[in-house]
Amino acid sequence: MASLMEDLISILESENEAYGRLLALSMAKTPVIISADLDALSRITDDEQEIVNQINALDRKRAVGMKDIATVINKDVNTLKLTDLIDILKSRPTEQKRLAAVYDKLVDTLGQMRRVNEQNRELIQNSLEMVQFDMNVLQAYKAAPETANYTGNAYSAGTYMGSNRGGFDAKQ
Repeated sequence: MASLMEDLISILESENEAYGRLLALSMAKTPVIISADLDALSRITDDEQEIVNQINALDRKRAVGMKDIATVINKDVNTLKLTDLIDILKSRPTEQKRLAAVYDKLVDTLGQMRRVNEQNRELIQNSLEMVQFDMNVLQAYKAAPETANYTGNAYSAGTYMGSNRGGFDAKQ
């Protein structure tokens, strides 16, 4: 059991470290979103994906470790949580303390991740709203009213105010 607990604690520490790196990238992403630097955003997103892949691998290892521990202590792996495991380890205060410490670090890191990701989500949402607003302004400009020019036979000349009625003009 001691070996299983050491492995689990080691895996959780590695997960916390990976989440810490992910948090640092998310925090670095905030000014990049504000400045609309798409190249830097792409690089950060690629780096994030690598870390997420590492976290997924660690999570699979953690699940196997929890299953092994659940088998040893005769508990259902589907209902066994880290907090339950911390309570079970009352007879082993050293392991209990280490597991509780890494659990608290993980909870703190994940809370920070949620906060930063929410902030970034709102910034991206605001950017999308600004793009939509700009698109609406451009469409309204292109849909300027028809002028009151008539030909000699009293037919509308069909000219419009603003630029040409074509699609997007990259020169503008």
